[in-house]
Amino acid sequence: MSALRRPPLPQSLIDQAHAYAAGEAAPAEPRNAATVILLRDGSPGLEVYLLRRQTTMAFAGGMCVFPGGGVDPRDFSEDVAWAGPSVEEWATTLGCEPALARALVCAAVRETFEESGVLLAGPSADRVVEDTTGEDWEADRVALETRELSMTDFLVRRGLVLRTDLLGAWSGWLTPVFEPRRYRTWFFVAMLPGSQTTRDVSSESSSVTWMQPLEAVAAVEAGKMMMMPPTFLTCLDVGQHTTAEAAHRAASGRAVEIFTPEIVSTGEGFVLSTPPAYEALLDAR
Repeated sequence: MSALRRPPLPQSLIDQAHAYAAGEAAPAEPRNAATVILLRDGSPGLEVYLLRRQTTMAFAGGMCVFPGGGVDPRDFSEDVAWAGPSVEEWATTLGCEPALARALVCAAVRETFEESGVLLAGPSADRVVEDTTGEDWEADRVALETRELSMTDFLVRRGLVLRTDLLGAWSGWLTPVFEPRRYRTWFFVAMLPGSQTTRDVSSESSSVTWMQPLEAVAAVEAGKMMMMPPTFLTCLDVGQHTTAEAAHRAASGRAVEIFTPEIVSTGEGFVLSTPPAYEALLDAR
């Protein structure tokens, strides 16, 4: 069994959780967010793109994460150029209202471009941008990152549409109620499109890497890498597939149900709960 399956929690966290349970502290309001598991076939097999967050970051400092971030109010724009499944179809898949579904998909594409230089968009519903490495693309990426430019205006300026069909829904997580910063995060998967390449551009990361997901799991278990439980479990889950296409295909037909970890007793201490779907994978470690 993986040592990370049921890591014992420090007493300070247990006390904090009990305070919230007793109504002595009010839970923080969660912020909606989207994260994208970028997939590619490397020489050793399926790989995922990981960023190591700056240690100075207030949330998940020093952790390895997928590209992603919070929804921006302008991601709700109904004028965003759109190709692929309808907003209503995405709402059913993501388990939320259509307006939020539109914003989450937009945020997923925007954050991926901001943090990796990869753009899931094209001049038409069946084409994708081939290269985003030029200085003009970098200027637009920075403008998006600093919120000087909205995703809608960026697409209009470029004559592009969101290729929402390049995304697949994977899972959803809500930060426990006792955490001071909380996010309701939808996880998506996407294959590295066309001839695009990732670039180390995010101001929030100290390093980036492509790595086999099960290699990342082993690195975390060995104490060589840090991940929050959702990222760790997602790597374990995605790592059950041998190719990028197989992993992306596995997202087809998924319906996201948001899971909130809770503190549970093992009889010997307290641990965070795990989604039932991951139990068999963890038992096999």
